[in-house]
Amino acid sequence: MTDKKRCLTLHVAVPDLPQRGTNVEVRPLVDGEDILARVFTEGPGEDPKYLLLPDGPLAAGSEPHEVRLAEATCTEGCCGALYVTIRCDGDHVVWSEWRNPDENGVDLPELWFDAQEYQAEVERAVADHSWEWPARTVARLLELDLSKRTDWLARWGCELGSVSAWLWEPDQINLSLSSIQAVRPSGRTARGCSSGWCLTSPAAPLKCRPRDWLNNSWRVTHVRQPRSAADRRNTPGSSVTRGHSDGESERQYRPDPR
Repeated sequence: MTDKKRCLTLHVAVPDLPQRGTNVEVRPLVDGEDILARVFTEGPGEDPKYLLLPDGPLAAGSEPHEVRLAEATCTEGCCGALYVTIRCDGDHVVWSEWRNPDENGVDLPELWFDAQEYQAEVERAVADHSWEWPARTVARLLELDLSKRTDWLARWGCELGSVSAWLWEPDQINLSLSSIQAVRPSGRTARGCSSGWCLTSPAAPLKCRPRDWLNNSWRVTHVRQPRSAADRRNTPGSSVTRGHSDGESERQYRPDPR
């Protein structure tokens, strides 16, 4: 064990001037130092959606587990990623076994944290949504709401893919559903193509509260429908985007504002 216990701060960084492709990221600060800036500059830290979850990847349990903290902008397979193994050791949490698949080694030591202080910081970061903009908050609550409505998804014959909101589209939410076509003789489910909906709420200006957004009627502005595998083989391009007629666009959804 090292004699020095560290102090962890999980900072969520939101770009001041968002451009298409920019990300919100979790930047772990150890004793005030941004460790990603020190050893990994090929891409952003992971999105809070993946790291800052109740009992999520950063939680320290009885078994060591590996967590990806950052990925290269071009993808991990191209220029690497930064991984750390998190484990409990008595009254401490240890970050060790740093790894980047694109390099032979990572120049970071084992980092030891007081277990209670570490847990308190993770819980604080998980509960803090003050960095979110209204559409991001609605996307998070909408995904939580839809994931509980298994009867709806079964009736629609689909599975929930993802719900997202991007900084460069501040008044828009993207909803993706994957259709379930059949059950093969092997018992495995054969999935069809996925479709994506772009949702906007004209009655919800950016200055309003997110829960007011949640109570508004949402309008489908356009649908992105990837073609089937057979169509992709016969036709150049993998997806089409089309607008709805007025009659089709007025689909409304009101999730429970919890």
